Amino acid sequence: MAGALMLPIAGYSGDSDSDRSSPKAYVKDSVITTKIKTELAEEKLSSLAHISVDTDNKGAVTLTGNAASQKAMDKAVSIARAVDGVTSVQNNMQIKTDK
Repeated sequence: MAGALMLPIAGYSGDSDSDRSSPKAYVKDSVITTKIKTELAEEKLSSLAHISVDTDNKGAVTLTGNAASQKAMDKAVSIARAVDGVTSVQNNMQIKTDK
């Protein structure tokens, strides 16, 4: 019986979007992510196309992926910081040059 009572808790903790306080917050996060991706694409630097953007429900942005140079990486961070609603930017990108 105790196992049956714990099942809803286990199911709830596995939901990755369970920390979303409301549908409004989720939409806001998606808008921030989309704005950043659009700005990165408009820069027309091919290395910026390989950067993934994730925004949490508090406006914290995480950038991951590969950039061709430190300059490209710095540009991506700068773009992300300039978007309305962004509270912080975590840079998890790596410099990877094509050989």
